[in-house]
Amino acid sequence: MPASAETHFGFSTVKLEEKQTLVDDVFHKVAGRYDLMNDLMSVGLHRLWKDDLVTMLNPPRQRPFRHLDVAGGTGDVAFRIVKAGGPQTHVTVLDINGSMLEVGRQRGEERGLSGQLDFVEANAEELPFENSSFDGYSIAFGIRNVPRIDKALAEAYRVLRRGGRFLCLEFSTVDMPGLDKIYDLYSFNVIPPVGRMVTGDAEPYRYLVESIRKFPKPAAFSAMIREAGFSQVSHRSLTGNIVAIHSGWKL
Repeated sequence: MPASAETHFGFSTVKLEEKQTLVDDVFHKVAGRYDLMNDLMSVGLHRLWKDDLVTMLNPPRQRPFRHLDVAGGTGDVAFRIVKAGGPQTHVTVLDINGSMLEVGRQRGEERGLSGQLDFVEANAEELPFENSSFDGYSIAFGIRNVPRIDKALAEAYRVLRRGGRFLCLEFSTVDMPGLDKIYDLYSFNVIPPVGRMVTGDAEPYRYLVESIRKFPKPAAFSAMIREAGFSQVSHRSLTGNIVAIHSGWKL
């Protein structure tokens, strides 16, 4: 792709090669309070959405299961997967942001889960793993921050074994009349000020709200997942389509 290519950073237009640095800066700023802000922004609903993701994954309890959780630095999804799976479940948490990973490492140690987790700092577009390395792949609220989503999806397909499942939990397009207006008012007028109160900076949360509006609608994103090679692609809308869980299989 030419160096002059452009993409979006929230509602702003930036050079493609600049987006990752801007996204990194956002998450360095919010790492320590990231999960607290998720609770505040979603009124705790993100916990239920992540539980639904893990229920769909359904890690086995009686055999080895190797899972990759991308953009999951704080460990919030990984801890759930380890708890749902058996003692042979192992989760690799991958994030491009070292500050987020450090939060996850500390929390993993506090929970006594270090033996079933490892943390890798790397880019979702260039995964440092061999082909067919994992039984499952998940990414929660992270794919919209990836500059080249098509490359990340291709990498997800590459590192999954045959029969492996891709799951993506991401914000979607609210389509319930009335709720859409309330959601917009809340997103743009409440979340950034709350972010300033909790983290001292409203700008990261203004970006996060804007990035949701720029993310492809479910049908378009499903088409991208199919283009990456996945089969039986589907999505499940939750909470008035505020979020959706996208699924695909490497068959």
